[in-house]
Amino acid sequence: MKTNKKRALAMLLALVMLFSLALTGCGGETAQKDGEQSSTGKTTLNILMEDVPDTSCVTALLDQFEAETGIKVNVESVNYSSMHEKILTQMLSSTNSYDIIVVDCYWVGEFAAAGWMAPLDSYIEESGFDTSVYIDSMMDMVGQVDGTTYMLPFYNYMLSLVYRTDVWEEQGLEIPDNMEDYVEACKQITANTSGSMAGAVMQGLRPDPIAMEWCNYLFSCGGDFYDENGNNIINNEAGVKALELYVDNMTNSAPAGAAGFGFDEAFNVMAQGNAASYVTYNWMLPRLENTDESSVAGLCDITPMPGGVSLNAGWGWAIPHNAADKDASWKFLQWVESFDVCKARAIAGGSPTRSDVMSDAEVLEACPYLETVKTIMEDSKMIPIMEDAPQLIEVLGRELSEAVAGAKTPQEALDTLAKEMANMK
Repeated sequence: MKTNKKRALAMLLALVMLFSLALTGCGGETAQKDGEQSSTGKTTLNILMEDVPDTSCVTALLDQFEAETGIKVNVESVNYSSMHEKILTQMLSSTNSYDIIVVDCYWVGEFAAAGWMAPLDSYIEESGFDTSVYIDSMMDMVGQVDGTTYMLPFYNYMLSLVYRTDVWEEQGLEIPDNMEDYVEACKQITANTSGSMAGAVMQGLRPDPIAMEWCNYLFSCGGDFYDENGNNIINNEAGVKALELYVDNMTNSAPAGAAGFGFDEAFNVMAQGNAASYVTYNWMLPRLENTDESSVAGLCDITPMPGGVSLNAGWGWAIPHNAADKDASWKFLQWVESFDVCKARAIAGGSPTRSDVMSDAEVLEACPYLETVKTIMEDSKMIPIMEDAPQLIEVLGRELSEAVAGAKTPQEALDTLAKEMANMK
């Protein structure tokens, strides 16, 4: 979305909010005590969520919430591509069809700047909800913005390296500690198997899959989008090196068609036993362990990125600024993010964000890989929190694709990106 359009929408939103407050007053902003009637007597909550495994983990437990509170919950589960537009339409209205939304890390800066998420600090303080249990990197990404808590971290989809333990062992290889050696190892596996086993299955579809995959190369090569002083450094030596290695791996190790793969296509190649490694979301490992989906169950593991830094990503629970009954919405957030419910979700295959859940003995018995995931998450980096993050991903995906196709050199692609980033905020 262009900056001037965003400003116009923000002005419109402000007028709508003022008009709404004039009509209805400022009720419903304080935390609801257990056992009290909610401010509007609302008995049904509507939630918009992405169609991912964690959504299934939540919906399977909703009967418990209704039994405890008498409040029914309806979940509308949609594809990612349609979520932003649905939320935008509702946020610009005087009322909202959704009582709770989940917010992708890309959208946090935009939503916070527009005032679309209700601050949660008063609810947290009055209810005594402990936010210190969340892993810091998650709370920094889908929790607080400039010192105000707008979200509770819902689930993580941090990326890292998933690999075939048997293939690497058969090839006499270990996972390297740097990206240069990793790319060389992937090329070696591909050559040694005459191409029947891809050293790396990759996700080159633009904009999101390729952007998210490449960020792991960027961070693990010591690069970043901005330095500590806010200077744009995406096209420096580290960034160019990361893109050169990415293009090399795509060209010489990935299966045919990988430049157009999203995560479904890449998963299928890995699950069918045709790839030795895979930079992907950590929750793909449980899917690869599921014999109904995968022929390589028991043969895969997760490890930190060669170079040590993964892209952190995730979603946060938020209450829309124009939700009808924020007290009832907060009651649900308290419940769904309680230790017992988060633990049940994790054991069912969810992607937790609470440190205490990820360290729980029963959770680790069911999901031993979470110990590694927790360690990786603590050192991971995120896409910059900024209003124009969705635009950043669009341009990043476009320029990375240009480099993969050979239409631009890595330096030319990142120079173009840096130039366009200069006008983003």
